[in-house]
Amino acid sequence: MSTPRPRFSPSPCEAVGCTDTLVSRNSSGLWTPVIQCQADFPPDVFEPALSQLIHHPEYNSTLILRSETVSDSSSEFPPPIPHLDGLRPVRNIHRKLLPRRPGRDVGLEQHCTLYAPDVGDDDCPTTLVLTPIVEPGASLPYYHPTVYHLAFRYIPAETPVLRIEIVPLPGTPTDLNSRIYRTCLALLDTLHRYGWGALTNYKKRVQHDCIISREEYQDLYLVMRERHKHLINEWQEVTDPLKHVFEDIGIATFLILLWKHTYDAIETSGAAAEDEPWKAWPRPPAGFLDLGCGNGLLTHILTAEGYFGHGIDVRARTSWSHYPESTRAQLHVESLDPTCLEEHPYLRQGVFIIANHADEMTPWTPVLATLHGASGYLSIPCCAWAFDEKYERTSTPDYPFPDDTFVDSLNLGGDGSNASSYSRYRIWLASLTVYCGWRVECETLRIPSTRNWAIIGRTRSAGSSEELEEIRRRVEEIVEHVRERGLFKTRTPEGKAKDH
Repeated sequence: MSTPRPRFSPSPCEAVGCTDTLVSRNSSGLWTPVIQCQADFPPDVFEPALSQLIHHPEYNSTLILRSETVSDSSSEFPPPIPHLDGLRPVRNIHRKLLPRRPGRDVGLEQHCTLYAPDVGDDDCPTTLVLTPIVEPGASLPYYHPTVYHLAFRYIPAETPVLRIEIVPLPGTPTDLNSRIYRTCLALLDTLHRYGWGALTNYKKRVQHDCIISREEYQDLYLVMRERHKHLINEWQEVTDPLKHVFEDIGIATFLILLWKHTYDAIETSGAAAEDEPWKAWPRPPAGFLDLGCGNGLLTHILTAEGYFGHGIDVRARTSWSHYPESTRAQLHVESLDPTCLEEHPYLRQGVFIIANHADEMTPWTPVLATLHGASGYLSIPCCAWAFDEKYERTSTPDYPFPDDTFVDSLNLGGDGSNASSYSRYRIWLASLTVYCGWRVECETLRIPSTRNWAIIGRTRSAGSSEELEEIRRRVEEIVEHVRERGLFKTRTPEGKAKDH
């Protein structure tokens, strides 16, 4: 059981009085102590905590997308950084802050300078100073505090202290009701939390970007968001447009990049436009099938970006008739019977199956992918269904795990106990994936949904024809068992299938 973090009890520096403030030897300005708290970790943990602050500024501001390191040096220190009494610079990281809304906010470059005490040869830092790089006459972006410098300090004492000090821009209020005070309060809380996490070897249970890098995903997502955000104002459903539009833009972005890294390059009649490079990127050889496509938005985004595929559902939605003809032609009222092994017009060899909150079709996804020779699939499970009934962890048989580390590799999140019904369901789905002959990959998607865990099959686990035949035989046994039970009921299509 993890030890809880000690209570964060900050104190305004103007209330407690601070005499050992930073002093600059150059013209970097006068330092003002703002806020401090007890440091509940030793000084050697300070640097790992600072590393989190430096490399993940997005955790402190929703307006920041991420930071990128421009340079990292332990020998070269640029003139703008302050020269501090009793401290010597030991490392300077030049980073660039990228805004989440580049059309509204500008980026900003910044020096992150680590200082160690002058006395001794130990380079263990006790101070981090952030120095924004601003051209003369230019202003700081809204997401950055109005300061020339901002320092995080670890002050050794009988009771060590964490403190934030600043060199504010002229006219910047620093009282307890000011924005700069609230910002420093949030930053100090974050530093306290990071320090305790480093001390207790805390590791995030949920790991993002296991398959597609964060930078590649975020860069394409920003482009896709600008291209499709107009759909919010054109929303035809009664559901929340912000959630659904941005969620499906995120899923489409992930799929486009997943396909880029999975399939062979395609031959195109001409070079793709510089602002649309994905038009020439690899894609599934037989297109995609959006299984239970609902409002059809994901199918529409992928179709609009030049990807061929179909979306099927048991009923048309209001949105369907408002999409362009190119999308309407790919949306179909169709009832899929997974227990039927006959050929299906949209389940062709080489198709990529998308099962986004596909309800009772979720467990059938790896089965269909195996039986119809799909080139891969992505499933985002929501409601817990087994093959012909609601999933019950006490009554549904598990498929054998490949090894003892299987569950730990699934990136399930939560408290690690895997005691919840949803966790058990995801484990069951992952083991089913392996049973159906796929190498299982998992990703926690960057989408606005609590059900953002994706299971991906894009590589077959067997190579020889004999192994593939054995897998197909046991998957057909699953289908036969469901048939014998006679409980699975295929939904009846609503409306005229030929209308869409």
